Amino acid sequence: MTTEKNFDATRRAALDRIDRAERAYRAFFLAAAAVEALFLVGFVLLADFGQRLHVLLLLAAVATYTIVALGLLALGQHVSRCTWRVLKAIDSKEP
Repeated sequence: MTTEKNFDATRRAALDRIDRAERAYRAFFLAAAAVEALFLVGFVLLADFGQRLHVLLLLAAVATYTIVALGLLALGQHVSRCTWRVLKAIDSKEP
Protein backbone atom coordinates (compact mmCIF):
# COMPACT_ATOMS: atom_id res chain seq x y z
CA MET A 1 0.00 0.00 0.00
CA THR A 2 2.83 2.41 0.81
CA THR A 3 4.53 1.68 -2.51
CA GLU A 4 1.31 2.47 -4.38
CA LYS A 5 0.95 5.80 -2.56
CA ASN A 6 4.57 6.70 -3.28
CA PHE A 7 4.11 5.75 -6.91
CA ASP A 8 0.96 7.86 -7.22
CA ALA A 9 2.66 10.82 -5.54
CA THR A 10 5.66 10.51 -7.86
CA ARG A 11 3.38 10.25 -10.89
CA ARG A 12 1.38 13.30 -9.79
CA ALA A 13 4.56 15.32 -9.18
CA ALA A 14 5.96 14.38 -12.59
CA LEU A 15 2.73 15.34 -14.35
CA ASP A 16 2.62 18.64 -12.48
CA ARG A 17 6.18 19.45 -13.52
CA ILE A 18 5.37 18.60 -17.14
CA ASP A 19 2.30 20.86 -17.06
CA ARG A 20 4.25 23.77 -15.54
CA ALA A 21 7.02 23.38 -18.10
CA GLU A 22 4.53 23.32 -20.97
CA ARG A 23 2.76 26.46 -19.72
CA ALA A 24 6.08 28.28 -19.30
CA TYR A 25 7.19 27.25 -22.79
CA ARG A 26 3.97 28.47 -24.38
CA ALA A 27 4.09 31.79 -22.52
CA PHE A 28 7.72 32.40 -23.52
CA PHE A 29 7.05 31.38 -27.11
CA LEU A 30 4.09 33.75 -27.41
CA ALA A 31 6.05 36.61 -25.85
CA ALA A 32 9.00 36.05 -28.19
CA ALA A 33 6.68 35.84 -31.20
CA ALA A 34 5.00 39.10 -30.20
CA VAL A 35 8.34 40.92 -29.87
CA GLU A 36 9.54 39.62 -33.23
CA ALA A 37 6.23 40.57 -34.85
CA LEU A 38 6.65 44.11 -33.51
CA PHE A 39 10.13 44.30 -35.02
CA LEU A 40 8.84 43.06 -38.36
CA VAL A 41 5.93 45.53 -38.34
CA GLY A 42 8.36 48.33 -37.46
CA PHE A 43 10.60 47.36 -40.36
CA VAL A 44 7.67 47.28 -42.79
CA LEU A 45 6.50 50.70 -41.62
CA LEU A 46 9.96 52.28 -41.86
CA ALA A 47 11.17 50.59 -45.04
CA ASP A 48 11.36 52.39 -48.36
CA PHE A 49 10.32 49.69 -50.77
CA GLY A 50 11.63 51.71 -53.70
CA GLN A 51 15.12 50.75 -52.59
CA ARG A 52 16.18 47.26 -53.51
CA LEU A 53 18.22 46.84 -50.34
CA HIS A 54 15.13 47.29 -48.17
CA VAL A 55 13.23 44.71 -50.21
CA LEU A 56 16.17 42.31 -49.95
CA LEU A 57 16.34 42.80 -46.17
CA LEU A 58 12.61 42.12 -45.87
CA LEU A 59 12.88 38.94 -47.94
CA ALA A 60 15.88 37.77 -45.90
CA ALA A 61 14.06 38.45 -42.64
CA VAL A 62 10.94 36.60 -43.76
CA ALA A 63 13.00 33.66 -45.03
CA THR A 64 14.91 33.49 -41.75
CA TYR A 65 11.75 33.68 -39.66
CA THR A 66 10.15 30.96 -41.77
CA ILE A 67 13.08 28.59 -41.27
CA VAL A 68 13.21 29.29 -37.54
CA ALA A 69 9.44 28.87 -37.18
CA LEU A 70 9.49 25.54 -38.99
CA GLY A 71 12.37 24.38 -36.78
CA LEU A 72 10.48 25.40 -33.66
CA LEU A 73 7.39 23.54 -34.84
CA ALA A 74 9.46 20.42 -35.48
CA LEU A 75 11.08 20.76 -32.06
CA GLY A 76 7.71 21.23 -30.40
CA GLN A 77 6.38 18.10 -32.10
CA HIS A 78 9.44 16.14 -30.98
CA VAL A 79 9.04 17.28 -27.37
CA SER A 80 5.33 16.44 -27.44
CA ARG A 81 6.08 12.97 -28.78
CA CYS A 82 8.74 12.39 -26.10
CA THR A 83 6.39 13.62 -23.39
CA TRP A 84 3.68 11.30 -24.69
CA ARG A 85 6.10 8.37 -24.51
CA VAL A 86 7.03 9.23 -20.92
CA LEU A 87 3.38 9.52 -19.92
CA LYS A 88 2.60 6.23 -21.63
CA ALA A 89 5.47 4.56 -19.75
CA ILE A 90 4.27 6.03 -16.44
CA ASP A 91 0.70 4.85 -17.06
CA SER A 92 1.78 1.35 -18.03
CA LYS A 93 4.02 0.99 -14.97
CA GLU A 94 2.36 -0.95 -12.19
CA PRO A 95 3.42 -0.31 -8.59
